[in-house]
Amino acid sequence: MNNSITVDINRLNRIQNQLNEAVESKTVAGCSCLVVRSGEELGYYEAGLRDIDKKLPITRDTIFRMFSMSKPITSIAVMQLIESGRICMSDPVSKYLPGFKNQRCYKDGRITCVTNEVTIKNLLDMTSGLCYPGEIYEAERDTAVFFDEAANKMHTENEMTTYELCNEIGKLPLAFNPGDKWNYGFSADVLGAIVEVVSGMKYSEYLSANIFKPLGMKDTGFYVPKEKQERLARSYNSDGNNFYEYTGENLLIQSRMEEKPKFESGGAGLVSTIDDYSKICQMFLNNGELEGIRILHPETIRFMTSGSLNEAQRSCIGGWNYLNGYTYGNLLRILKYPGEAVTLGKKGEFGWDGWLGVYVSVIPDYDMFILYMQQKPDTGTTDVVNKIRNVIFSSIM
Repeated sequence: MNNSITVDINRLNRIQNQLNEAVESKTVAGCSCLVVRSGEELGYYEAGLRDIDKKLPITRDTIFRMFSMSKPITSIAVMQLIESGRICMSDPVSKYLPGFKNQRCYKDGRITCVTNEVTIKNLLDMTSGLCYPGEIYEAERDTAVFFDEAANKMHTENEMTTYELCNEIGKLPLAFNPGDKWNYGFSADVLGAIVEVVSGMKYSEYLSANIFKPLGMKDTGFYVPKEKQERLARSYNSDGNNFYEYTGENLLIQSRMEEKPKFESGGAGLVSTIDDYSKICQMFLNNGELEGIRILHPETIRFMTSGSLNEAQRSCIGGWNYLNGYTYGNLLRILKYPGEAVTLGKKGEFGWDGWLGVYVSVIPDYDMFILYMQQKPDTGTTDVVNKIRNVIFSSIM
């Protein structure tokens, strides 16, 4: 950590202008941002509405769907089991999920047997060959068919559990031989199922007992009970002139999060608030502990945030413009080459984002973290976030 730096708060407060502009331009209905350094809040900013019809504003206790910002929490859970000696990163996934036995993969348009079994390490680094539903290549299309079938079972007595769904995913042909490439996909969900198998607990129960309760995260989970529903931000698409509420169930995640799901998605299923998620960030900065409660060992934190893709694997993320300069490992992006990045940044910073536009970056050298929250489909890291990053890093003196 660099103790010699200071932060120009007047410059930092330009973040509010960025949020206001995003709302006034109808880019997003509402958004918020939190910046913390050395345990001290440097600024909290909010703008717009969480519910347009009811005219409810974004507030500090607004609940957001995390989507892929669920992944770093899944990585923490897996690292806890690694620390306790209950699993190894070299373990084949088939040791825990029989659906992953005798796997096949696509090669040159044909299905063939894999030469390497998918391991827990492959899942952590997204080099497993698993993918998300899509239309570009064969494995994506296979996954899309499976997800359509699973979606038809949602809200019925036949809804698939975490274990059942992930076990079936293992029976689909992979996009490539494990380890050959990097590909963003269903890996974190499979890790959630492995946590269930090893711990003997539902995934939600494991997270609650080992992460959420110890850290005091009272609004984080896989559904939103009735008494908290009014705090859940609605999701809105925008054409620049009007907002349209999104009520779909992308990746089998409920729109209103009203029911306890049978499938608890380790890759996309959590909701949280900006203050709850800040505790994950501060735990990272504290090398694995928060207020005397240790979640992970310092060496484990260092390993988690070091990045582990080789250059061939890293080249596969080249199509993701906002990941220029980053490597990936343990369900986190890690900035390795700041000069290649599309925003100002600091080598070694890490984090991830989510499908509805939530975003986190932890910057160890500055003992700082950034959290941004919004709910707009198919956004990930947004231009708003890039502008906020530039404001923040240019505020550091």
